[in-house]
Amino acid sequence: MWAPILLTVLRVCQGLGAGAEFGGAATLLAEHAPPGRRGYYASFAQTGVQIGLVLGTSAFLLIQLLPEQDVLAWGWRVPFLVSFALIGVALYVRLRVAESPVFREMARTRGVVKLPIRDALARHPRNFLVGVGAHICDTAVVYTLATFSVAYATGQLGLTSQTALLGVILFGLTVIALQPFYGELSDRIGRRPLNLFSVVFVALYVFPYFLLVDTGLPWVVWLAMMVMGAFGFAPQVAVQPVFYAELFGARVRYTGFAASRELGAALAGFSPLIGAALAARLGGAPWLVAAFLIGTAVISFVAFYAARENKDIDIAAMDALRDPAKE
Repeated sequence: MWAPILLTVLRVCQGLGAGAEFGGAATLLAEHAPPGRRGYYASFAQTGVQIGLVLGTSAFLLIQLLPEQDVLAWGWRVPFLVSFALIGVALYVRLRVAESPVFREMARTRGVVKLPIRDALARHPRNFLVGVGAHICDTAVVYTLATFSVAYATGQLGLTSQTALLGVILFGLTVIALQPFYGELSDRIGRRPLNLFSVVFVALYVFPYFLLVDTGLPWVVWLAMMVMGAFGFAPQVAVQPVFYAELFGARVRYTGFAASRELGAALAGFSPLIGAALAARLGGAPWLVAAFLIGTAVISFVAFYAARENKDIDIAAMDALRDPAKE
């Protein structure tokens, strides 16, 4: 019994750590980027997330090649143990990363605040709420594809776990390939158009997505996942690092970024559980799950619609340029 309990606790710790890491990485990239290229450079923070998804799913895909009794007895532990090797990579990176020029200048002028979360809520309440809502849809989409869709394809449609996991891998590879493209496109046309397009696509495509998955044809299932990744997920997550970095001034950027984004992730993190409960109400059919995803798209649409377009603002001067009372 302690095994699932410990896995759950470790997953919570991983989520807290990963959220903070992502906020820091994206902030560094955005503050180091040359003018007019923030979207492109910051998009690589999300590329790392998708590479993790692909590597983790690939590891379990390989484990599935073992006899079922071996997978259940010890094989499922192997990917978790192998992941310890990444600790060395993480430490190597952390020990060599320098603070951004924006932060160094802030520290030089004694502009660093002691309680950034308090300042983020006091100075940027509107943008904090925007940040929470903006992360609802993409979190629900990726959790639904990576967990619920796999369980649905294998348990309800009778597809093999290898087929379902390969679909997740193709989804991740599609997103990785398109991240720099969408990041650079956001530098040209703005963050809001891509974000709004992406959540509208999710709302329009989610029912056709499940219809395609219901065919039970492996190549159609893979195509359905790749299309969702290309147009419903990749635009949001490619723009996400720079979008959040531009919501907050330098003094509270890291904390405001990480806190608002991860609060949204926590709210949407129950998507697989909600999806399973909704599907059970219809005897396993996914149509209530599709309606739920449309609901998350509506929430994020409202957040993106309320957000300002910030692609042309000087990110180093945001604290001086803006009226905090209006944010």
